[in-house]
Amino acid sequence: MFEAKAIVSRFVDYFNKEPNSNISKLMKIFSDELIALNTTTKRVGDWRDIDSAKGVALDDTGTNINQPRGVATDEVYRILLKSKIARNLSDGSINTIIQVLATALSVPPTQIRIEEKWNDSLDPEPAAIKLIELPLAKINEAGLDPVNFVRIVQKTVAAGVKVGIIELTGTFEFGTTAMIVDNLKGFGNIEGTIGGYFGAAFSPSTDQELPI
Repeated sequence: MFEAKAIVSRFVDYFNKEPNSNISKLMKIFSDELIALNTTTKRVGDWRDIDSAKGVALDDTGTNINQPRGVATDEVYRILLKSKIARNLSDGSINTIIQVLATALSVPPTQIRIEEKWNDSLDPEPAAIKLIELPLAKINEAGLDPVNFVRIVQKTVAAGVKVGIIELTGTFEFGTTAMIVDNLKGFGNIEGTIGGYFGAAFSPSTDQELPI
């Protein structure tokens, strides 16, 4: 679109359109500036996307929605930003909570399951929910610890509703006697390209409290 040859071709045949002509050289300078401007414009547009932005560009988004970074890495900060935007639109219902978490973790809502605790057969509790299915792999990839993830959930629910239980189960399991091989559930290799993962463990001494 901005190539010099394409620009020169739009001139009438009165002009010399050979590559070494003065008009071609002049349009080459003009073309280079247009290409550089287009590249910069595209980069600015990309940085307005939370998934593409990095560093200060993410901080600017956080300033706009009043979500400080704290000690969060870019990966964790993206989750905070997405959850803050989604929480601003939340009505506190279970379906909305699922949508908020799905948006924050960039996963389909079907990967998140929440149950109310008022009818729990083992530990019933009014005005409380439990999360019994979550994409732990996404949380691990971002480096977000379970404590802060629970805080995101708690900020999403309606006032007075307690987040009672959160089960971050892994995929690791031992095989059956039939010795069926599943590379996503067994022991991993040194490279880490195969193998399951254990459920999340709380480690208060290393958990960083984020400004949620």
